[in-house]
This record gives sequence, C-alpha cells and structure tokens, in this order.
Amino acid sequence: MNPAERLVYKTLVLTWPFYAVGALYLVGPVIAWLLGGLAVLSLYLGPAMRKDLRVTGTIPPVIWAWILGMFVMLVALWVGHLNWSMGMKSTIKSSIGWAKGWALMALFPLAGALLPIRREVLVRGQCVIGMGTLVLAPIMLVAPFIGLPEKILTSPLKAVGGPGPEYFSVYFFTYDPSNWTPRWQFYAPWSPFAALLGVVMVLFALEEKTAKWRRIGIAAGVLMILASKSRMGIVGLTACTVGPRMLPLIFRGWMWQIGALATASLAVTGPALVQGATDAISAFKNARADSSRVRAALQRIAGERWINEAYWFGHGRVQPGSHAVEYMPIGSHHTWWGLLFVKGVVGMLALLIPFVWQTLIALVDAAKGPRGRLPLGIMMTLTLLSFGENVEIEAYLLWPGLVILGIHARELHDEKTGVVAASA
Repeated sequence: MNPAERLVYKTLVLTWPFYAVGALYLVGPVIAWLLGGLAVLSLYLGPAMRKDLRVTGTIPPVIWAWILGMFVMLVALWVGHLNWSMGMKSTIKSSIGWAKGWALMALFPLAGALLPIRREVLVRGQCVIGMGTLVLAPIMLVAPFIGLPEKILTSPLKAVGGPGPEYFSVYFFTYDPSNWTPRWQFYAPWSPFAALLGVVMVLFALEEKTAKWRRIGIAAGVLMILASKSRMGIVGLTACTVGPRMLPLIFRGWMWQIGALATASLAVTGPALVQGATDAISAFKNARADSSRVRAALQRIAGERWINEAYWFGHGRVQPGSHAVEYMPIGSHHTWWGLLFVKGVVGMLALLIPFVWQTLIALVDAAKGPRGRLPLGIMMTLTLLSFGENVEIEAYLLWPGLVILGIHARELHDEKTGVVAASA
C-alpha cells in the first residue's frame, strides 16, 4: 500500500474504536481535508512528488462539477445569511459546517480521482468494519433484554460543535418512540442511517474477491439493515444490489422481446399493477405512520416557505419546527426540500447537476459491464438517502463510497483519453 491507501485503510479499520470515543464525526472531515489537500499538492508538484503519491491523471469533468457545485453551496450560504441579516458570527459558524459537510462531497471524489487509491483497499476495509460489527453484535442485540442502558456515553468532543449530541454519543441501542421496541444504530447516529450504511457495506462486500471476507461483509450489512428496522434499508438492499446487475440485460435481444411482450400485456394487467403498487406504497407508509406524517409535514412546510420567502438563495440555515412536526428542524429529513429551504434554487441545482451527471455515467458503465456496479449502487443508495435524510451531514460516514465515485470517474476518464491508470 502507498501512504494514501494506508491512511484510508487504517481509518476504515479503526471505525469502531473511533465510534467508541465519539470521534467519528470529526474523523470524516479531517480525512477529507487531508486527502483533498494531498491530492491538490500532488497535482501541483507533479513529478517532484514521491512516485507512489503522484496523481493518476487530470481532474475528470464530473469531479470539476462536484468541486464547482460545492463551492456554489458556500456562496449560496453566504448570500442567504446576508439576505437574512444573520451576522458574521453565524456566517462563520455555518461556513465551518459547510467545511464539515458539503465540502466532503467534493473532497473525497477529488481524492479518489487523483490519488493512487485502489478499489480493493476500500472494499477490504469495509469488510473489516463488518467483522467488527459481527463481533460486537451479540452484546448490542441482547442489551435491551438484560437491562443495559441505551446510551453508553456522550463524548466531550461534542464541544467542537456539530449537528447534535447524537453525533458524539455511543449507544447499545435506542427505543423507537412510536412503539417502544428496541432498534439498533451500530456506529451511525440513528437507525435509518445505519440501514443505508448496511446497504453500502453489502455493495462493497459483493466486490470482495476473497470468499471469507465477502461473506463477513454481506452478513454484517444485512444484520445492520434488519436490526435497524428501517423500511428504506429493505428497499435499498434489493434495489441497489440487484438493479446494477440487471442492467447489462438491456443489450440482449431476447430482453427486448420480453420487454415488448410485457408492454403489450399492460393493456390487460395495467390497472391491477397500478392498484397493487398503490397498496404497497400505502402499506410502506403505514408501517411507520407517525414518521411518514412528520416527514410529509416537514416537506410541505419547507416547500411553502421556500417558494414564498426565499426562492433563489433560501433561508441560510434550518429553522426550529413546531409541535406539528415534533420540533424537528424545518429543512431537515429531506436533502432536496432541505436544500430549497436552506439554499434555494441555486443550492439545489449545485447538488443536482453533479449528482445526476455522476449517476448517468455510472448507469451507462453498469449497463456495459461489472465496473459500474459499485458506483451505480452507491449513487442509488445516495438517492434513497436523499429522500429521507440530509446527505451532507452524513458524508462523514459515506466517504468510502464517495472515494469510489472519484476512482470510477478516473477510470472512465483514463479510458476515454487512452491513459493507463497508475493504479492498474
């Protein structure tokens, strides 16, 4: 391994120890800026850089889109604070938040695109996290039944600031307030996010060449999804793993014939399928009716206030919610509505353009062969996550997937320009 790969691998391997001291929220941004700074330094020094840290090529166009998009996010933040007269102290605090959130969406892909980091290092690192998860799972799963507390500790590191104390807290489990049954969140700040991290772990594990580690990663990922009791996790486990592997079939002639037959049959089966889909969606929402109600209310309020009060640059930051939304902040629990509320149309487009671009190139490559499966699965997971969470405040745990996006962009760029990747 070269130094960049060692830094990445050791950070992954130490995920559970970092969580045990409540440091994960700090580790993500530190690694992002270290890797991003190393990538820029290597690009600047060129041949003067040590051989095993030289850049693998130029910055791919889609990575430029991420960089420019996240810079626009910062500008939108400044304009929003200026428009609402929030003051210099609030602007500086929010800018630091940008450096720990949105900036990571550009820094990690940049590092993956420029530094000689191999996919295999990230894949194995995720499987090692999975092994730690399986080792700790027995005590975590029995904790609510043997009288152990929900929360073990809240780290004093919370003094550095963050979205909330849960990002610096260590839990055995938590109780679902809707029915007071236990749910597990593992090393995530809450259970639904843990489920999507489980999906990411399964996606990585499926790329592992060693059968033992592959089984460990898949088992740990599935455990995280099931124990979190998240509806989104179940959807992700199926869609994000099967979908990319089905895409190559579209280039086969017999698949077109089946598609034509299925389309023709919709005249007869269409109404029944529509009714079945409607019933399934209703059952999905009713599985956690209170959660669905609160999320719907948050989205409605965010949309109404965005379009009536701050169309272009938003409100600058999330705002406290009322009892109607269980005091959840307006602008949270949905990336797209949250962006419109906080940063307006400008901020939403700053994410949408690189997001769609990255998804399209992964989609096309996955249809051609196996290289695009993992990047597409990651983009599908991010898409699911964006409709229930704010991706920027969770980038600190999603960073291995973001690095993969950069590596994939590099692979495609090298192929297009005829360059042999240094990491090959």
